[in-house]
Amino acid sequence: MFSFRPDLPFERDGSTRFLPLIVALMVFLATLATAGVLALENAIARWDAGLTGRLTVQVPSDGGEGDDGAAAPTADAVPRLVEILTATPGVASARVLDEAEVRRLLAPWLGDLPADGALPLPGLIDVQLAPGAQLDAAPLAARLAEVAPGVAVDDHRAWLAGLFDLARTVEAVALVIVTLIGVAAVGAVVFVTRSGLAVHRPLVELLHLMGARDSYIARQFQHNAFRLGLRGGLLGSFAAGAVIAAVGAASARIGAAFLPPLQLVDWQWGALAAMPVAAVIIAMVTARQTVLRTLARMP
Repeated sequence: MFSFRPDLPFERDGSTRFLPLIVALMVFLATLATAGVLALENAIARWDAGLTGRLTVQVPSDGGEGDDGAAAPTADAVPRLVEILTATPGVASARVLDEAEVRRLLAPWLGDLPADGALPLPGLIDVQLAPGAQLDAAPLAARLAEVAPGVAVDDHRAWLAGLFDLARTVEAVALVIVTLIGVAAVGAVVFVTRSGLAVHRPLVELLHLMGARDSYIARQFQHNAFRLGLRGGLLGSFAAGAVIAAVGAASARIGAAFLPPLQLVDWQWGALAAMPVAAVIIAMVTARQTVLRTLARMP
């Protein structure tokens, strides 16, 4: 394919001038859309791995109030809460987080907290569920509130379900975007190929008179589409790779818990690297089929 020398003077054809730029733009947009979906999937998978099968019990600090306005329990109630949680069917373990761990969890949102106790910190109990266990947070919270009013139970499944719904929606939108980009790419190749046939019609008719088959002429345009598509695909892929790397580095520097680093694994980078290959194949197949159908209608 790389050593093929076409018989038609495509280098003089001005109709193909902008095709590499069009392909580059489409590969660029398709790669970014796919990378966004893959990064979102990775982030949700990390959240899911760290939070599935866990509950968090929040114990308001002494002298404060819980979410329902009740007076905060004293520190003496915490061991009793751990006993109740440990005895609850489906709970594998319950552990009280120390102050350093609580500060580390709050740091992404509140920054470095003062150590003088000016800002009261809630007590947190990390509850690990047994494999396959399902607990209803509302009845559990009611039981704990009898011992320590103001206690709150956070079930991470609720907001993880919202994240999963968001991911499915984003994936569907990205799929539609990539499909539209592919349709636009096919339309651009069809237009350029038909324009090339019109420009080179005298030479095409001459080749027909000399005994050239339609498949031979289609091969000429197929090679031209390969050359132009490869040029544009590589350009768009390199540009998209640079943008993804820059965004990933910027997100890693932020270090916010609500915005995890946009990281891709090796096979995902490989999938993105295949985008220009897909663009070349689409361009070649579309050009060949367009030429064959057009020549079949010619007298």
